This record gives sequence, structure tokens and C-alpha cells, in this order.
Amino acid sequence: MTQSENLYTNPVIAGFHPDPSICRVGNNFYLVTSSFQYFPGVPIFHSRDLVNWQQLGHCLTRKSQLNLEDCKSSMGIYAPTLRYHQGRFYMVTTNMKDYSNFLVWSEQAEGPWSDPIVLDWEGIDPSLFFDQNGKVYISGTNSFVRAETPGIYQAELDIETGKLLSERRLIWEGTGAIAPEGPHLYYRNDMYYLLIAEGGTDYGHMVTIARSTTPYGPFESHPYNPILTHRSSGDAIQATGHADFVVLEDGSWWAVFLGIRPVSVPFVGRHHHLGRETFLAPVYWSEDGWPSIGNNGKVAEQMSVEGLPLVSVVRGGGSSRDDFTDEQLQPYWNFLRNPAVNSWSLQEKQGWLTLHGTEHTLSDVASPAFIGRRQQYFTCKVTTRLSFDPVQAGEEAGLTVIMNEKFHYELAVTLAADGRRTIIFRRQVGTLWKVEFEETIASSEFILSMDADPHQYTFYYAEPGQERRIAGSGECYLLSTEVAGGYTGVYIGLYATGNGKPCQAPAFFDWFDYKVE
Repeated sequence: MTQSENLYTNPVIAGFHPDPSICRVGNNFYLVTSSFQYFPGVPIFHSRDLVNWQQLGHCLTRKSQLNLEDCKSSMGIYAPTLRYHQGRFYMVTTNMKDYSNFLVWSEQAEGPWSDPIVLDWEGIDPSLFFDQNGKVYISGTNSFVRAETPGIYQAELDIETGKLLSERRLIWEGTGAIAPEGPHLYYRNDMYYLLIAEGGTDYGHMVTIARSTTPYGPFESHPYNPILTHRSSGDAIQATGHADFVVLEDGSWWAVFLGIRPVSVPFVGRHHHLGRETFLAPVYWSEDGWPSIGNNGKVAEQMSVEGLPLVSVVRGGGSSRDDFTDEQLQPYWNFLRNPAVNSWSLQEKQGWLTLHGTEHTLSDVASPAFIGRRQQYFTCKVTTRLSFDPVQAGEEAGLTVIMNEKFHYELAVTLAADGRRTIIFRRQVGTLWKVEFEETIASSEFILSMDADPHQYTFYYAEPGQERRIAGSGECYLLSTEVAGGYTGVYIGLYATGNGKPCQAPAFFDWFDYKVE
């Protein structure tokens, strides 16, 4: 990609980064995505050109902001909206653990962000709109806890207290497809535009839009809705939807939205395991004031457009190495739910990540000793150095590839019931699990690695300085949404567990190497 060619590659933020919401401050762009059961919550990114994004951190970094205790997989944080108004960033979202809506604010995108302001609001996918007359509107879906007509609801909001200043009103039911959700309201040329997602966040996903002369409607549906969809197509990109618009300084409009890149598995069908990712496309306005996204409602992995303010050609989310020498974890790391107190440390052994295994395992709806990062590309190599000397039967530490508590693979060092230190490779697929490889070992230090391609994960182990040996492999599609369910994507992680009781021995990880090919 070069600036002169006006080319960029989709997705612009690869891997599990769904429900993007964007805002502009001067010539800077900021973007957030959903995070579900992972902590910290709501990753936030910065860009100068809409293509190259750098993660600044997270909006929700404290348990007082985000309680995920015992949160089920694919619950937690849904569809945040990010807006900037009069010197403040506002992020509003839903925690599906308890069906609560709240907002936090900060004067800097990197934080610190405020404690939550709980909103007097039901439903999911809340969005904020700051009107020119000073009024603030909140919009979202119908309630999920009481009967309401499916559609988009709106009210005036006191942004300081979270209290409603007007009644909650149904403003548009959409075009008739299932699950009208993800609303965002905009103002252009004396008209209010209501952008929503419909069709369910799957292969029938789409973006539709309506307009009105007032914030409450009545809203007139675009005569050629949907304005973005890949339904009923064989395109490489599928399930496009849940969009948000941003206006550049030159007056041009752009859209960010989610999509998936399924892999075709012979005799099985299409499956996607990287999760829903963030894509980008230009927005074109017709003479009669209606928008369209991309190439007549479609996008490609390679897009050629005019007007992108490219400032570099470096793509984010590529290869990285963490030597665990910083005082804090890199922003791409996440915990499963709120981490248990004292379950991890970067200071206990300088230059190493220390994990203290709890009684919880990767198969529990709980908070195991775990840190992980998203798998962002189909083809990658992951390597880590583990030092672990288990002292009681069942203590275990190693490398995992995980979709949720019922679908994961792991390569680990453990202590068998007969006192043998062993290295194992295990697969869990639903209620079926099997230790497919086991070997007695003498060393307490190992190099654990995993090679991924679009179809298979292959796991290796080696003593330091020795040639690596294969321990086993697992199909990618068995960790896909189509098999495992849910709304997230695959994570690659480091973990430790006592398999029912706390570990006496800590697990030390010297470094973690992630290479994209």
C-alpha cells in the first residue's frame, strides 16, 4: 500500500474487534469496540488516517467500572458508542452481566476514565447524540427485561446525572428485518439521520438508514435500504453491519463497521474463528441526500479510494514480542473476567510474567489465572518460554488457544497423580475432552509454541536450545463461532491452574513472541 495508490486493506483492525464506534477530534480519530467477558473492557484506539490504528488502552480498567464476576461467555460489554463534546470523551455501553447501561467520561482518550454514571435506560446498544441546540439524546433498542415493540427508542438525557429528561419513545422499527439495533443519530443539511443494524449479527447482517426533520421522527426509510450488506453473497467478507459514521475535516464521510472473514472447510462449510473485525469504507451522498457505503453497499479486502489522509503505511496488529519488562501489561493483553487478586505479577520475578494458578480452570465460568491476546491473523506463530516446577498433583501451566470455556486447546506442563512431571496436549470440544499427548519430562523449563494457518493449530514443545517436537494439532473450525457459538473470537493465552485447588508452585513466563506471516 502506498499513499499515491490510495489503497488500504480491510479489516483495518483485525481479529475480535466488533461493534466499532468512532469520533474525530481535530485531525485525530478515536475508536472503541466491544469486549464482552474480557477485562479490561472496551479497547480504545487512535489513528491519524483511519487505516493505521494504535491501541491506547481501555476505557474500563477498574472493577468499580466493570464487574465481570461469574459473567457468562459472550455476555459482558456490548456495543459501546464513543463521542466527543466540549472537551470530554464520552463512552456509553451495556454490561449484559446485569443488563445495565452506563457511561464514563474522560478529558483524554487514554484515560483515566470516570466511575460509571448509571443510566435510567433499558435495552442494549445505547448511543449518544449532542444536538446543536444543546440537548443530548440517548437512543438504543427495545427493553430486554420487559415487553416492548422491537425497534429503536430515544429520549432526552441529562449527561451529568444519567437521568432522562423526556419520555422513552419508539422512533423507528427498521425495515422489517430481525433485531433492529446499534443506532446512531447524525445531523446533516437540516436533516436527522438514524443509522441502525438489522438482520442479526450473522450472515444476514446489514446496515439501514432513515431520516427525519426532527430527532423523534417520523423517520423516512432510505428507498434503497440496506446501504451495506454482504448477505446472499459468496464474498470473502461476510456479516457486514453495525456501522458508525465519521466526518473528516474536508467534509467527506466514512464508515467503520464489523464484518467477518469465514474460511471454507471442505464438506463442512464456512466458519469464522477470528471473530468479528473492524472494517472501513467511504460514504457517498446522492444529490437527494441519501448515503451509500463502499461500492454500492459492498466492500473488499483491498479498497481503492480517493481522499484518505494517509500519513504512513504501517499496519497495526502485526508481529510483537513482550519480554515482560514493563511495569504494566501491554494494552493488547486481557484477562478472563476480573482477575483474581494476586493471581499475576510483573514484579515478583523481574523480567518474567508470574501466574499463580487458582482452583479455577479454563473450563470454568470464573476467573482463572490467565492472560491472553486476540488472534488477529489466520497465519501466525506464537512462542513462549515457561519455567514451572509443579509440586502437587494437578498443578498445570502452559499455552492455550481458546474460544470459550467449552472450546479450547492447551499445551501444558503438569504433575501427574503418580508424581511424574509431564507435558500434555489436550483438546476440549463441547463436553468432549481428551489428552491426546503425554510425555514424562525431567526439565522444568520449556519452549512452548503454536503455528496457525487458516485451517489448523499445531503445537510444539522443546527444552531450551533443543529442536522442537510436535505435541498435537487441532482444527480451527472447531473453535469457530459456527461450532462454539457466541460473539467473540479466538484468544491465544498463557495460564496456570491447580485444577480444583490453588497452586503451590508459581508459573513463570520469560517472554511471549507473536509473529504474523
